[in-house]
Amino acid sequence: MNTQQKTKGFTIIEVVLVLAIAGLIFLMVFTALPALQRSQRDTARKQDLSTVSTAVTNYLSNNRSVFPTTASLASYVTNVSSNTTSISVAQIGQSSANPTDGQIIVTQKTTCGSSGTTGETLNAGTTRQFTAVTLLESGNNAYYCQDN
Repeated sequence: MNTQQKTKGFTIIEVVLVLAIAGLIFLMVFTALPALQRSQRDTARKQDLSTVSTAVTNYLSNNRSVFPTTASLASYVTNVSSNTTSISVAQIGQSSANPTDGQIIVTQKTTCGSSGTTGETLNAGTTRQFTAVTLLESGNNAYYCQDN
């Protein structure tokens, strides 16, 4: 009588197949993660831009429409994320804004124009109008502009 012993366990092929599938899943997650993080930082920068725009509006209403300086605006800007490193007020009626990574530039007497690879082109506006511009991470030199 010929008896075979059957041992329980996995074959090498089954183990390799499971490891290959797990490796593919990890690869997909780790390639998608940086894009997701960039998107989250861009969302935070857009919210920061809205916060700064609201702060400028509050400053203007509290100071009889006198436009703030960089130093005076700082006391009105609260709760910006760590993605925004600096906020500056530019010259009046500037024709373009070219913020660096993490910077927000506020310009008086302008409205948003068109975005290019070298910055945001601004249009002339009235004394009550202003724009706030920041650089986003997604895309090549994508600028986000908000005017009042």
